[in-house]
Amino acid sequence: MLARLGVVPDEIAPADIDESPCKAELPAVYARRMAAEKAAAAATPGAIVIAADTVVAAGRRILPKTETEAEARACLKLLSGRRHRVLSAVTVTDTTGQARHRLSTSIVTFKRLSEDELAAYLASGEWRGKAGGYAIQGRAEALVRALQGSHSAVMGLPLYETRALLRASGWPLD
Repeated sequence: MLARLGVVPDEIAPADIDESPCKAELPAVYARRMAAEKAAAAATPGAIVIAADTVVAAGRRILPKTETEAEARACLKLLSGRRHRVLSAVTVTDTTGQARHRLSTSIVTFKRLSEDELAAYLASGEWRGKAGGYAIQGRAEALVRALQGSHSAVMGLPLYETRALLRASGWPLD
């Protein structure tokens, strides 16, 4: 996705952090905290670091990054025929260590999923490791009735916000 901004990272390093939500933590607070903690964990002196986290929220409930088919089924049944929020936070740390943060909130509405549609999507395996059990950049896009907000944010990186943070951090864009 960074290539869409003309950015080629020198390195991609996963942040090894505990991604467990705190007790009663709200989805937006959690998304911001995860992006900030990932950026801090990956910080390298003299480097610009980009870190992001995307949360699918049904009300105040943070849906998991699904690891089992049962988890994915439960998430998709909950989202079926309903609106939900996708909160995508990004943190950019500049060469001096200053961190800048942005949050993108999108509203996604799924069609009511039939058992056949649900079974077919689960069989695709696309849900593995995906927040809320779906990937909008794949087959699930055909199940989305409406999207208000940023498509790239729902995919996992809000490009508008990332571009603004990179420019503010001194990255030469355009």
